[in-house]
Amino acid sequence: MKKRALGNSGLEVSALGLGCMGMSMAYGKVPDRKEMIELIAKAIDRGITFFDTAEIYGPHTNEELVGEALAPFRGRVVIATKFGIGTGENGQQGQDSRPERIRQSVEGSLKRLNIETIDLYYQHRVDPNVPIEEVAGTVKELIREGKVKHFGMSEAGVKTIRRAHAVQPLTAVQSEYSLWWRHPEEELIPTLEELGIGFVPFSPLGKGFLTGKIDDKTTFEKNDFRNIVPRFTPEARKANQGLVDLLSAMADKKRVTPAQIALAWLLAKKPWIVPIPGTTKLSRLEENIGAVDLELTASDLGEIESAAAKITIEGARYPEALEKRTGL
Repeated sequence: MKKRALGNSGLEVSALGLGCMGMSMAYGKVPDRKEMIELIAKAIDRGITFFDTAEIYGPHTNEELVGEALAPFRGRVVIATKFGIGTGENGQQGQDSRPERIRQSVEGSLKRLNIETIDLYYQHRVDPNVPIEEVAGTVKELIREGKVKHFGMSEAGVKTIRRAHAVQPLTAVQSEYSLWWRHPEEELIPTLEELGIGFVPFSPLGKGFLTGKIDDKTTFEKNDFRNIVPRFTPEARKANQGLVDLLSAMADKKRVTPAQIALAWLLAKKPWIVPIPGTTKLSRLEENIGAVDLELTASDLGEIESAAAKITIEGARYPEALEKRTGL
């Protein structure tokens, strides 16, 4: 497995990470815990060293799962988790990045993960009620205390990133990025390059759509998050099929899969980009890892870009209420 450095921080991880959220929530029936622990071990055996979780995944159960799975591999892996989204008494999620809440969160995550220090600690979403300087200052104190090694942010806007970075340098920013969500190219990626911050794209396969295994006739389990995503209505999926066709054509040319083309495209964009596709299946894990050694030529990339520019993507990537939590 090739390695990549996240920006100028010195934090080196596998070129591909593993997003663990789906092992505990969001995509239908929750997989067997023992099987997921075994899958994480197999990921390590195949060279993955970068694992992504959050206190809200489960909630809490995903950190416990990841902590148990990674316990035999301490010192060989990098664990990223997140604070800043909590669940209220009414069961509704909301941002809360008050300093006292961050301190509660870090203690809970350390306990659930069964570690002494969190390698990379993201603010999960920007809290409009707490100045980002207070958030960054609190994480700075946690780093000084040895409870956190690196600071990150998820789905933050560039002005907020700059303000946070001035207080405590950011190691990584995590946001959705793929061929069907390219908004980060406008401001985010140039800003990260300027500041020397790594970029960790989540949903690099478009929540499964870019694998070519989903079409307008696909049905999801009733508790699958994609049922409420506008981009996953049957009409939107049918309208967006052109993007999958583009990936499939290039995949046929290279004798690989559409998913591998989608990931290789991301990896070719910048050397400090580390995608974190999630999966619960070994076959998919191995397929994703295969993208790391797939070299796309300048001609290949030009062909993909030219064809993609002619495709208009239909549907919002989140329901309106969730979209309001992003990009502040």
